[in-house]
Amino acid sequence: MIPPGRLVVVVNVGDDDDVYGVRVCPDLDTVLYTLAGIEGGAGWGIVGDSFSRLAALEREGVDTWFRLGDRDFEQCGRRTDLLAAGVPLSKVTAELADDLGVAATVLPATDHPVRTRVRTSDGWLAFQDYFVRRGHRDDVAELDYAGAAVAEPAPGVVEALAAADLVVVAPSNPPLSIWPILAVPRIREAVAAAPRRVAVSPLFGGRALKGPADRVMARLGLPPGNAGVAAAYEGLITDLVVDEGDATDVTLARDGLAVHAADTRIAEPNAAARFARWLVA
Repeated sequence: MIPPGRLVVVVNVGDDDDVYGVRVCPDLDTVLYTLAGIEGGAGWGIVGDSFSRLAALEREGVDTWFRLGDRDFEQCGRRTDLLAAGVPLSKVTAELADDLGVAATVLPATDHPVRTRVRTSDGWLAFQDYFVRRGHRDDVAELDYAGAAVAEPAPGVVEALAAADLVVVAPSNPPLSIWPILAVPRIREAVAAAPRRVAVSPLFGGRALKGPADRVMARLGLPPGNAGVAAAYEGLITDLVVDEGDATDVTLARDGLAVHAADTRIAEPNAAARFARWLVA
């Protein structure tokens, strides 16, 4: 049972992969490290981490295309061992969160394997091949969330959504990071049933601060700018928050969708706290 008023974060697992013999869950770890206050400056990994294990692999001739620090290796190694022992990913994540002192409840969207696949001019690619190895330079023609159709929501996901007064869709890449969650049966319906569903746009002047969100959305036929974000969540959200620099986009408001402008260019925890207080007010 999740205590009332507790923050619950439901996280994409479509990016997960096995790298260097360990299970890497990039989105789950980024959320855990961020909530623990130890996230790396680039938005991934652990601040101040060393890379001695990666250097050892390089000396052995291994192609170290995926950067993984020593503490990250330790986290992923523990996850790998627990999964191999039959512990579901949701329980593994809870243990790792406890070890890091994370107070929020962090849940993978599902305990079942879901893998995002990306079709480019070179055919279908595993997500990390597309995103990291090839630097997300390829044009995306199609996406597939392999395994999602037969997956079940992780324990607590649907219950948390059903109890929520507010569901916030984070300012992440809609097709690559949010749609894989919504592709798991019953999750989209649970989100849609919440009384207030707010998406925060990842775009500024029609572009993402980092990553390929705007390019991917355009290649998949979504309208440019924040109109594309609204279309990505059409029929699902009640509110869309855009950056104050895009305040004219409040004209996107229509029946069933309110549009608000705020300072969403958040670079440090105090600004994030102010934004969060404004959002839940």
